Amino acid sequence: MKKFNFRKVLDGLTASSPGSGSSTNSGGGAGSGSLHPGGTAGLLREEIQETLTSEYFQICKTVRHGFPHQPTALAFDPVQKILAIGTRTGAIRILGRAGVDCYCQHESGAAVLQLQFLINEGALVSASSDDTLHLWNLKQKRPVILHSLKFNRERITYCHLPFQSKWLYVGTERGNTHIVNIESFILSGYVIMWNKAIELSTKTHPGPVVHLSDSPRDEGKLLIGYENGTVVFWDLKSKRAELRVYYDEAIHSIDWHHEGKQFMCSHSDGSLTLWNLKSPTRPFQTTIPHGKSQREGKKSESCKPILKVEYKTCRNSEPFIIFSGGLSYDKACRRPSLTIMHGKAITVLEMDHPIVEFLTLCETPYPNEFQEPYAVVVLLEKDLIVVDLTQSNFPIFENPYPMDIHESPVTCTAYFADCPPDLILVLYSIGVKHKKQGYSNKEWPISGGVWNIGTQTYPEIIITGHADGSIKFWDASAITLQMLYKLKTSKVFEKQKVVEGKQTCEIVEEDPYAIQMIYWCPESRIFCVSGVSAYVIIYKFSRHEITTEIVSLEVRLQCDVEDIITPEPETSPPFPDLSSQLPSRSLSGSTNTMASEGITKDSIPCLNVKTRPVRMPPGYQAELVIQLVWVDGEPPQQITSLSVSSAYGIVAFGNCNGLAVVDFMQKTVLLSMGTVDLYRSSDLYQRQPRSPRKNKQFIAGLTELNDSPVPLELERCKSPTAVKGSRKLSLPTDLKADLDHVNGHCTSPTSQSCSSGKRLSSADVTKLNRWGGRPPFRKAQSAACMEIALPVTTEENRENSYTRSRSSSISSIDKDSKEAITALYFMESFARKNDSAVSPCLFVGTSLGMVSIFSLNLPSTDEHRFTEPVMVSPSGTSLSLKGAVLTFSCMDRTGGLMQPPYEVWKDPHNTDETEKSLRRKLVMNSPSLSQETGDHQYTIICSEKQAKVFSLPSQTCHYVHNITETSFILQADVVFMCNSVCLACFCANGHIMIMSLPSLRPMLDVNYLPLTDMRIARTFCFTNEGQALYLVSPTEIQRLTYSQEMCDNLQDMLGDLFTPIETPEAQNRGFLKGLFGGSGQTFDREELFGEASAGKASRSLAQHIPGPGGIEGMKGAAGGVMGELTRARIALDERGQRLGELEEKTAGMMTSAEAFSKHAHELMLKYKDKKWYQF
Repeated sequence: MKKFNFRKVLDGLTASSPGSGSSTNSGGGAGSGSLHPGGTAGLLREEIQETLTSEYFQICKTVRHGFPHQPTALAFDPVQKILAIGTRTGAIRILGRAGVDCYCQHESGAAVLQLQFLINEGALVSASSDDTLHLWNLKQKRPVILHSLKFNRERITYCHLPFQSKWLYVGTERGNTHIVNIESFILSGYVIMWNKAIELSTKTHPGPVVHLSDSPRDEGKLLIGYENGTVVFWDLKSKRAELRVYYDEAIHSIDWHHEGKQFMCSHSDGSLTLWNLKSPTRPFQTTIPHGKSQREGKKSESCKPILKVEYKTCRNSEPFIIFSGGLSYDKACRRPSLTIMHGKAITVLEMDHPIVEFLTLCETPYPNEFQEPYAVVVLLEKDLIVVDLTQSNFPIFENPYPMDIHESPVTCTAYFADCPPDLILVLYSIGVKHKKQGYSNKEWPISGGVWNIGTQTYPEIIITGHADGSIKFWDASAITLQMLYKLKTSKVFEKQKVVEGKQTCEIVEEDPYAIQMIYWCPESRIFCVSGVSAYVIIYKFSRHEITTEIVSLEVRLQCDVEDIITPEPETSPPFPDLSSQLPSRSLSGSTNTMASEGITKDSIPCLNVKTRPVRMPPGYQAELVIQLVWVDGEPPQQITSLSVSSAYGIVAFGNCNGLAVVDFMQKTVLLSMGTVDLYRSSDLYQRQPRSPRKNKQFIAGLTELNDSPVPLELERCKSPTAVKGSRKLSLPTDLKADLDHVNGHCTSPTSQSCSSGKRLSSADVTKLNRWGGRPPFRKAQSAACMEIALPVTTEENRENSYTRSRSSSISSIDKDSKEAITALYFMESFARKNDSAVSPCLFVGTSLGMVSIFSLNLPSTDEHRFTEPVMVSPSGTSLSLKGAVLTFSCMDRTGGLMQPPYEVWKDPHNTDETEKSLRRKLVMNSPSLSQETGDHQYTIICSEKQAKVFSLPSQTCHYVHNITETSFILQADVVFMCNSVCLACFCANGHIMIMSLPSLRPMLDVNYLPLTDMRIARTFCFTNEGQALYLVSPTEIQRLTYSQEMCDNLQDMLGDLFTPIETPEAQNRGFLKGLFGGSGQTFDREELFGEASAGKASRSLAQHIPGPGGIEGMKGAAGGVMGELTRARIALDERGQRLGELEEKTAGMMTSAEAFSKHAHELMLKYKDKKWYQF
């Protein structure tokens, strides 16, 4: 007799989390984290030694990819050559060369109004909408705030920092100008009040300050532009206005000529005015570039406002005048544009999106030299482009950053780490052939920073599905992102015909090709997608171009028996359409209308597949298109689960109507059954005819439980998705705690009387309709479909359950929900309890927590695979969990993760291979079967509420962990990490939880991200090696890690924003220019603005806030030993560099002193004995 180990039982009991919920014994499971009292529990514990501990895990954001969402500000450092973009949400993205991409965030979340680099000093000043200035330190890989200055009584409108100055000019809404010391971030007592700047005779307020700049000719003169058209040239030393300029149109921007004698203004009437300091009474020149020319003496027609103008000079050519806006009002449909005026040539560059800001990149940082512009950075609402000014046709540079993730709205994502290394090269070689042409032949001008590939060497691929039906493959290795290949799935369909402004597709009015789910097998290169219009496309990868017809199948998924509205046996056909159930070949696009034409649609797909031969370029080529069809006037329900097996040559998918299994090698439908039939072990074809349910088709796919309208942003991203092809997510937008009362207690479905397999009578049909055709579950609300399944066991339970429902739109308790297929999984496993060997199996999970195992009977040899039929039959095995089933996985008896079987890729259209090499090579990954009796495989099943570990073939539940009681799991995956396996879960309440396997001991539980947007639920996905991602905004992907090792090495993987570069020397101005060019060289701002002469500013005006990156908070922000060592190394390098420069200067001075002493001594000896009259 085997000894009972009491200590192991205690270990299992104490390993569970206190907040994991009460133990439940449903489905034969033990308590949370405890051992099952029977079976091979002891053997399992002894054989599998878990190596993961909580020290292996830590949550940390790694990098953010994509275009900054809702941009507001732009800045460029011309020496370091790095670019900063501020956003409406308080984020700042700093970009350099490829791989140098940094994200930082203001804690307040206030919009960024303006950004100013301290040129070549590794610092950045940001002004935010909460009237706060922040100083960021860029000399570390993760920028931090050194100082903040909060204005209490005035609102910030404009900032200006002169080159190589430590005094920042700040204009306010009241028209005042304040001065801030950058080093101490303290306000100076020197203030330029608006009433001192304007003339005393002026009776109106000049408005907010819209421009500040010092004169290129004289740094002691400040140009102040006010909104109402007043410009003041202020003498900082004498504290008075040297001259004033008035114009009757509002000013939007001002820019100097480099000589400091002229400046140009842009106005609200679309005009540009050029002013000369010698004659300030009227403009030297006034032009309306896009205005219609009028007769002499009449003013040109007004145009739209010119929001910004830049006036840049060239040594060998005419100056560039670049501005945004200013188009004529009669061209209302014209797109936003940037106008470039160079001499007499005027070029209008039309943009795809509104212009937020633009900057001209120049060769020199000095404002008093010829600027020599070479490029223009244009920040659009949804794009970033750089225009090459050195070529006459003004081409754009090829952007190295992934700024086009949102080219079409992202609807789903998939993440693959440690995939086959040759895939990235193969995909890139195919995708590079389809890249756009016509880019500038020069290198990308934003080339600052330094980036090394780091220690992480395994390949990573991210796949994004989009609303227009396109698929993008991205190389995500070493925390970078570069597009490899783009696939357009809409090319297999005919273009939609527009009838009276609407498309013929009625299941969705917008984006009928939107990708809903993605399934990819990297080893076999089989790729499968499902779309919002209820279709599945299977792709195979080939290096050769082919021209062929697209094979299509139509599947008719029936509804449940419970959905019969009016049973009429005398008028119903004796059997359902067997073409949807028996293996059949439906390769044409023909349709059969059962009712009269124009009244009822039947057997019609939502989209029409192309029937003519189609040219398919190298890459992914459509192998088979499967479409669900209309049934008696009801559109097909959207697909909620998808799985493919390349080894078996089978694809399975399901929705709330049922399950379909298709052989994509023989192009036949193997199985098409309603969800209720999952619980029957009898003959599949002994079924009563059914009518489709007359319920509302949820077009958006995001099933709402209330009557509130769907927000516009949610409508654009409305296609639900399953991350990594696991399931459809359909959640309401307002995720509150009371939504999460999911408590599906499932009993054995095989115990019901309807499982006998006999033909049902009318009374039985009525009974099944009342009972819902499934076991009388006590509670069955699922986040996978978000429809209410009301229990009907007793009237009391019915009322209690109804009061817990959040649906205000459901007025009748008869509106039961359908049970949806939410998870599918192919595996070599044990289908029944008495099986002694593994066989091909299909695991099917539903929204009510039921799991069924189907057996797949495949031909024994490759020769017969294309000729003999494949049989799919239910094994009768059923398991149950709380909530909708999310994911499956399998482990062998030693605790190793078992991958599903796959076929090794070979090019299907390669004619050079011999017949022998064309044989299929399969990798089955079957568990090792020893001579010992007992279980050989362990299956992990995770639902929205709990996780269970079963051993097969005994089907004993060894571990149960109730993950959450107050919320539900959105995404769960079994991942490989640190040579071990764990279960990663993302919960609707924002928690990320990691559990060891197979014991389900909690390793990590962090409240990381509250679910505030459906976008996060649709796109969150885990992958191997401790990594995950989600779509943080419509345009950005956020990557994170839950691995402690990667968190420790993250500093080495990130790029350096600041590199020591010597500031270029100013050009020699010459003797005459130095003599007559102004007094800028002798201007001392410290003497003028310092506390000794200007005094202290009022304490109530602004409040200084030390930042976490300052000396006060350096210990708290150290970020570990690596961060401290890195900062110390940087500090030592900088100190050594300064000491080296000082030593060189000292040596030079000593050499000069010695030479001077020598010459003086020689001169003294020469004239030593001479008399005065001898000179």
